[in-house]
Amino acid sequence: MKRNDLIRYLQKAGCELLREGGKHSIWWNPKTQAKTTIPRHREIRDILAKKICKDLDIPPP
Repeated sequence: MKRNDLIRYLQKAGCELLREGGKHSIWWNPKTQAKTTIPRHREIRDILAKKICKDLDIPPP
């Protein structure tokens, strides 16, 4: 999955960018206060995308 597609999906689900780290972006879900990191690779594996969604308490894409 493309990183930009995942970012768009997270934004539609109500998640927000918390801050930028050294090699990762930190995203959080304001409804559940859950946080997770997203690497800055162009491609993100589907398994990792599902884990990110699980960490943020939203359904996988």
